[in-house]
Amino acid sequence: MSYDLVWFKRDLRWQDHAALAQAALRGPVRCIYVVEPELWLQPDAALQHFEFVRESLQALDDALRLQGGCVEVHIGELPDVLSRIWSEAPFRQLHAHQETGNGFTYARDLRVGAWCQAHNVGWHEYPQFGVVRVLKNRNLWQPAWERHMSEPVQDVGELRFWRQRASHSEIPTEVRSAWCTPSQMQAPEHLQHNPPLRQRGGRHLALDTLHSFLHARSLGYRGGISSPLSAPDACSRLSAYLAWGCISMREVVQHTRAHIARLPPQASRHRAGLTAFISRLYWHCHFIQKLESEPAIEWQNMHRGYDGLREHDFNEAHFEALKAARTGWPMVDACVTMLRETGWLNFRMRAMLVSVAAYPLWLHWRPVGEWLATQFLDYEPGIHWSQLQMQSGTTGINTTRVYNPIKQAQDHDPHGRFVRQWLPALRQVPDTWLFEPWLMPHTMQTHLGVFVGGDMDSALSQPVVDLAQATREAKQWLHSRRQTDEVKAAKKAVVDKHASRKNWGKQTRTRRTSVAPTTDKKQLGFDF
Repeated sequence: MSYDLVWFKRDLRWQDHAALAQAALRGPVRCIYVVEPELWLQPDAALQHFEFVRESLQALDDALRLQGGCVEVHIGELPDVLSRIWSEAPFRQLHAHQETGNGFTYARDLRVGAWCQAHNVGWHEYPQFGVVRVLKNRNLWQPAWERHMSEPVQDVGELRFWRQRASHSEIPTEVRSAWCTPSQMQAPEHLQHNPPLRQRGGRHLALDTLHSFLHARSLGYRGGISSPLSAPDACSRLSAYLAWGCISMREVVQHTRAHIARLPPQASRHRAGLTAFISRLYWHCHFIQKLESEPAIEWQNMHRGYDGLREHDFNEAHFEALKAARTGWPMVDACVTMLRETGWLNFRMRAMLVSVAAYPLWLHWRPVGEWLATQFLDYEPGIHWSQLQMQSGTTGINTTRVYNPIKQAQDHDPHGRFVRQWLPALRQVPDTWLFEPWLMPHTMQTHLGVFVGGDMDSALSQPVVDLAQATREAKQWLHSRRQTDEVKAAKKAVVDKHASRKNWGKQTRTRRTSVAPTTDKKQLGFDF
């Protein structure tokens, strides 16, 4: 009896799973996940990602076992694993989701396609988000997003699983599959960084998180997502579950719309918050579409007129200070510390970190992006690289956004609770100097036993650069480049390919497709 093979990647769920559903319609299925050594060697991979995947696979395996199946965990490179499985028991079709990943997965999927063609195996890929593969025109994207989100959530239903004709021990050693269960997965030894307070993986936790957000936490969405104090509860916290596919985007959109429809008329604030949340779900796919349409933006400036702007001035000491939470700016250092401990940070503070790296520290976005990718549990390549470039001013189409870390602290942590929570050395510092401790008189430092810029263990760092001067110079360098004829001339091509279209909500209702592009001035608020 032959079967169809379902390859799980970043789609670790069993509901609203197009690949699983379509494979099941054809007959018996066999489900696999592949631990790819080369994938986990990429600079954007971290131990927290691997552990989150393992936890999510365990939940998936538990669910499949209730129907008599399982998810096999194979180790090796694609298509070597496919060849091994094929030699053991040939399959008819291969099903997986369309992955908009990093350069490695892009090349890997091309190799898989070639393998399938060589073995006369059907290779079926299904959209995971509202992202269009081979998008011919950006004007067509918004209606496509709405169609994807409005389609019925697919109930996979009862599954029939492929059975080996012989017991595992009876299969010849040379063709025996080497696979294990999710609980037996071993993380590659080189992987690092698994925050102790990170979210745990699995579909049940994804559904619990969605439920708590829609029914309680979203009441604080409006006005609560910018401050790092309130954001951990006010934001949906679904980003990691969406990034690794524990829940589908369509499920989240439809559950949110249904909840809005059930709200009483007087729940205007709640309704407005959830409506704003849906707009962020739209932006989620909008940003991934950029990488899908132009994979090279993972490495090169979206607008090539900015080539050479920062590449030759990278200051390793500045970068090390940022990674070590030793920039001297308390809001920055507290955010890096929180990220290190939890794997999550709200959007505004993420944008501030990138802004500080890009402007006063004048660091190129690529190394900063590699580091942040390992810090974010919800690392989604399409969003990540698009945002790194947007906040660094290299898209050529977005308004320059420079976040002053002192003002951000004053606006979003006025009483210093967040800074004191994550930087214990500052807990005794009075509010007057909390966000600029280097201005604290020496007599006060001595009185508190907190020294700024010294070499004692309790010392706080001096700011690595003069914030005002360094920011002013960075903006001058960027704007002088922006004014060149070369940069101005190339801007239209970037707008045509990547810019959003105005009034997307209105357009999706009227089905109009001929709309003017905008330069994404409203894309700042992207918190989930």
